Amino acid sequence: MGDKFVLLVLCLLASTFSMSLAITSSSNGVVRLSLKKHRLGFNSLYAASKIRERYSVNVKDDSDDSGMDIVSLKNYLDVQHFGVIGIGSPPQNFTVIFDTGSSNLWIPSSHCHFSVACFFHSRYCSSNSSTYTEIGKPCKINYGSGMILGFFSEDNIKVGDLVVKNQVFTEAVREGSVILTLASFDGILGLGFQDISVGNVAPLWYSMLQQSLLAERVFSFWFNKDPSASEGGEIVFGGVEPRHFKGQHTYVPVTQRGYWQIELEDFLIADQPAGFCVNCTAIVDSGTSFIAGPSAAVTKINDAIGAKGFASMECKRVVSQYGDIMWQLLLSGLKPDKVCFDIGVCSFNGSRDLSNDIKMVVERKRDTHDDTDVRQDLMCAACELTVAWIRTELKQDKTHGRVVEYVNKLCDTLPNPTTQLAVDCAKIPTMPTVSFVIGNKSFDLSPEQYILKVEQDHVMFCISGFIPLDVPVSPPQGPLWILGEIFMEAYHTVFDFGNLRVGFAEAA
Repeated sequence: MGDKFVLLVLCLLASTFSMSLAITSSSNGVVRLSLKKHRLGFNSLYAASKIRERYSVNVKDDSDDSGMDIVSLKNYLDVQHFGVIGIGSPPQNFTVIFDTGSSNLWIPSSHCHFSVACFFHSRYCSSNSSTYTEIGKPCKINYGSGMILGFFSEDNIKVGDLVVKNQVFTEAVREGSVILTLASFDGILGLGFQDISVGNVAPLWYSMLQQSLLAERVFSFWFNKDPSASEGGEIVFGGVEPRHFKGQHTYVPVTQRGYWQIELEDFLIADQPAGFCVNCTAIVDSGTSFIAGPSAAVTKINDAIGAKGFASMECKRVVSQYGDIMWQLLLSGLKPDKVCFDIGVCSFNGSRDLSNDIKMVVERKRDTHDDTDVRQDLMCAACELTVAWIRTELKQDKTHGRVVEYVNKLCDTLPNPTTQLAVDCAKIPTMPTVSFVIGNKSFDLSPEQYILKVEQDHVMFCISGFIPLDVPVSPPQGPLWILGEIFMEAYHTVFDFGNLRVGFAEAA
């Protein structure tokens, strides 16, 4: 009786905290679902550094005799666009990522009692739904920094005014990752092919087609480029909204089912071919913010736009802002371990072991997911290292100018513990255009489109939208790229299941 009472209370709480954020409409087999945009934070960038975990192939874990299906999923904390769906009768609302880079639908379950993450999100309560059907088969979803344990269930799914009946989805009962505690979404709605679906479950998109709910076998994404707009974008099931694009779409065939994978002919920097693409392919993925590609190619792009590691950028910022006063304080005889406190960069007054360098500080603080602490400790560590370097040079009686030049060079050598790189915001107008050649057409990205701006403590950080991702591939496939939200924000994207193709047109 006690357990049933607790379950009832949890179900009521889940229903109470569910909130519909979507503005939807449907007519003639076309459903439009409004998307909300969540701004990236500093912690999101650090969490997103595990992008290598994103594209693992589905495997059956031979060491696990539980009979559970296992799949590696993404670290979704960098994703910015979300929508709302309803599950059950009456519908229980959940904020989800519409992800073309996976194929399963999962949400937290009311049976999730022992994971903190579950208590920060809406949870599905099967006993509150008159259309629920029990399945119960367990499944396991692996993340780069944790995992989800759950089981399959079946119920009606409401997307806009459209109701998909008897859809199989996963109820998550254990969310073993701090990432999910911080996430702005409740779950994931996969829009990839059934070929990569855990348990071979038919994706929601397939069920829409099988139940003849849509006018056309397509869905399309539009992400709003205006950061101040209340509407973050729109996903349209069953058609294409003409207001969301300019001109005509360029369509290219899907080269391999599973992900929405297409051929990438080349990429250009300032209209010059880079010469890196031989048999390149690209996955069009609404489930990541960045554009990812082979390390050698991405390094060439980031060098061209002047991107540096966060640690290097903070080190140079400290030298620029405080180098002169550090020099004067050290000349005046102030103890080196007091300098950074005196100028207000460090919050403690005393020495620390400088062997714990910037890399150690960032990696430790990254796990706390505290934006303010990350940046404060990064600047403090940079300040301490700079003081140590200046002090060493002073002992050699070097001039002020030579010391500053030397310290700036040392800043460039600092390790960068994440895949993200920073750029000087003031130099954005002078950065080159980066283009991707798809279907014999060049799709240009201006600096304003491929640079992400992150504000923290009233300071604006500018982040390169290009990150390295080296995925092992077998012949005849070549290097793999991921075209995420940055690309899809610039180009309205149509996923044409009926003709197995993807189309791009300039977003309106």
